[in-house]
Order: sequence, then structure tokens, then C-alpha cells
Amino acid sequence: MNITLSFFYICMKQLSTKAGPIGIFDSGYGGLTIFEYIRKELPQYDYIYLGDNARAPYGSRSFEIVYEFTLQAVTKLFEMGCQLVILACNTASAKALRSIQQNDLQNLDPSRRVLGIIRPTAEIIDELTTSKHVGILGTAGTIQSKTYEMEIAKLFPHIIASGQSCPMWVPLVENNEYNDAGADFFVKKYIDSLLLKDSSIDSIILGCTHYPLLYNKIREYTPEHIKIIPQGTYVASSLKDYLQRHPEIDIKCTKNGVSKFFTTESHEKFQEIGSMFLNQQIEVEQITIP
Repeated sequence: MNITLSFFYICMKQLSTKAGPIGIFDSGYGGLTIFEYIRKELPQYDYIYLGDNARAPYGSRSFEIVYEFTLQAVTKLFEMGCQLVILACNTASAKALRSIQQNDLQNLDPSRRVLGIIRPTAEIIDELTTSKHVGILGTAGTIQSKTYEMEIAKLFPHIIASGQSCPMWVPLVENNEYNDAGADFFVKKYIDSLLLKDSSIDSIILGCTHYPLLYNKIREYTPEHIKIIPQGTYVASSLKDYLQRHPEIDIKCTKNGVSKFFTTESHEKFQEIGSMFLNQQIEVEQITIP
């Protein structure tokens, strides 16, 4: 380890260990759909939401770049006082979470925690599927990683999981075109492609946090007997359970019901689109990372 990196880790260890807000990170806006459910389930906690919009999207980036960017964001949230960080991004959870948990936390601060959003969804899938054939719709990065398939296989080896990347869905959402007629072609295209891979699928996981905004169109082009599974409610319930089981972490999370929003790009743009995601006006501050 070089001197600069060693000095960095020493500085991180010397950061305040006072209680702080729960950090929620996403490459852009999609994590707001997770944040919304978490805040409803745990309204008493303080939150910092950080969107790395300046470097989004993450879905098509390499493992190495996603890991680097995600580690920088986690470090930034630690610097902002967060003792617990949720990667509210499937791509970051797929490509960076394990490395950060196993390799970096020991040097940054082993008393802090970083959690993802794939495991909570995988944990409940057996209860939701009857045929034991499930589909995953996600970004190219999430699907290529096969993280969902691996997590499901570890928990429920009898379930057959199939993934389909949907590269046009995030741009449709972030350009506020997800309700327009032009979105129909791309929604139907990817659903049809998934069902061609396995016609026995009876449950589909929306493996990207942007996709709940496309829910109505996804429902329209998905056979009625197939369940569509957004992640938010399961992630929120899992986090609530985690904090109950880990009082040593819970006590380090402040509880004043305050939420703050930060972006690495235009705060005006994030304020406009973020307010659309949350159906309420929000104030946003622009910051830089690393």
C-alpha cells in the first residue's frame, strides 16, 4: 500500500464516530424509489441521499469503474457522518458491495456498515413464485454480473432464474418519457425477450431502482398471471429487521426525521426530477466526489 493511500485510511479511521444519518447512495435518481420506501418504514431516522448524477449511468460501466466510483461515494458519506450506508443501486450492489465489505471497510472503519439491495429481494422470492421460475429485468451491468442468479441459487437452489437487460429503460425514466407512447416499444421488447428465454416464469423482479416508474407499462405488457416485484418494500423491511437485530448499529443512527439530498451534477435538475420521483418538493445541494 502506498504512502498516500495509507495516510487516507488513517484519516478515515480518525473521523468522528458520533451517531449520524443513514446514507443512501445511487448513481442517479433511481435510488429515490428505495429511499421513499425506507423513509415510510423508518420515518424517525435521519437520511442523506447522494446521487452521483455527474457520472451516471453506471449500468454499462466496467466492474472496476463501478467499484471505484462506489467506494468514493461510500467514503464521502462516511466523511459526512454516516455510520451505515445503503447502496440503493443494483449495479453498485452487484459490482462493488462485496469488495467494499470484505476489503475496504477494515481499512476505512470496521465499525461502520455498507449494505446492498439485491440480497433482501432474493430472500423473499421463494414466497412469491409458484412455478419456481423467475425473471430479472435490470441494467446491462446487473444482468451481466449474474448476482441475482447467484444470490437466489445460494438461498433457493430449486429456483430457475433468468435475466434480461433493458438498456433503454433508464434513459426513458430520466428523460421523463416513461409515460409516453414511445416507451411502449422498448417495454414490450424486453419483456417479450425475457419470456422467450423461459415461458414458465411467474414472477419478475424489477432489478433496477428506476423501473418502478415504468410499472404501469410493464404491467400492461406482462401476462396477468405473472407477478411484478419492485424492490422497495422488501429492502425497507429488511433494513428495519437489520436495525432491530443490530442495536449497536441502530444506536449510531440519528433520529430526528430529517432528510438531505446531494448530487454531483446540477442541483436544479436533481431538484426537478427528484421531486417528480418523490411527489414532493425537495432541496438539493451540489457536491463533488471524491
